[in-house]
Amino acid sequence: MTQVISISNQKGGVGKTTTAVNLSAAIAAGERTCLLIDCDPQGNATTGLGVDIADLSHGLYDVLMGTAPLESAIIETALPHLHLLGATQELIGAEVEMTSMGSKEFLLKKPIATLRKRYDYIFIDCPPSLGFLTINALTASASVLVPLQCEYYALEGLSKLLTTVKAVKKSLNPVLRRVDILLTMFDRRNNLSRQVEQEARGLFNERVLKTVIPRNVRLSEAPSYGKPIILYDIRSPGAQSYLSLAREIVESEKRE
Repeated sequence: MTQVISISNQKGGVGKTTTAVNLSAAIAAGERTCLLIDCDPQGNATTGLGVDIADLSHGLYDVLMGTAPLESAIIETALPHLHLLGATQELIGAEVEMTSMGSKEFLLKKPIATLRKRYDYIFIDCPPSLGFLTINALTASASVLVPLQCEYYALEGLSKLLTTVKAVKKSLNPVLRRVDILLTMFDRRNNLSRQVEQEARGLFNERVLKTVIPRNVRLSEAPSYGKPIILYDIRSPGAQSYLSLAREIVESEKRE
């Protein structure tokens, strides 16, 4: 059964797109078929996989608006088992157009339903907001992965996101079964990182994943080369942490 996972946090700069690109790549490296959907108008997940937005004939915008078939918008990446539904420039205006559309919360759920026999995992990189694009992602998903940076104000806004997830589950998507929290930008030499981890695990218990993503220069460099970290420097702590996260995600799905 296909696992559809939204990667979401309305705060920017928390490692959301880094996680979307590198987790999907790490799971694909394990020979599981994956689709990464770039639902963020900034298009960073698209460029992070080495795809020039200007070269895309179609993208998520066309699928949402019904102006192009889904198959024409999905492209291959450097990893054989990882495909991409990219973000084009037109996605910037999508939320304004969606306002007047009927069943606007389900525009993404319908095409995703046609892919359930094709992919083992579908990851959706959400924009740093709680607008219609994020609502569409949550409505189409079975679970949500929330990157939480180990820095000041880390927990700020998290309660609003959890409230939104709860509302979506109640009114739009009853199969949205869980929220996982991923600690990112962790520095073991920093007391603040350890304090944030302790507070998060105390507040959210088993929701906080065991894997922690370290602050790592190679992780920051990889997007400028259009590569996931496992293709840029697989020996780096960043690569090893995302491979560990991939194993944890796969194992958790097996237990359910």
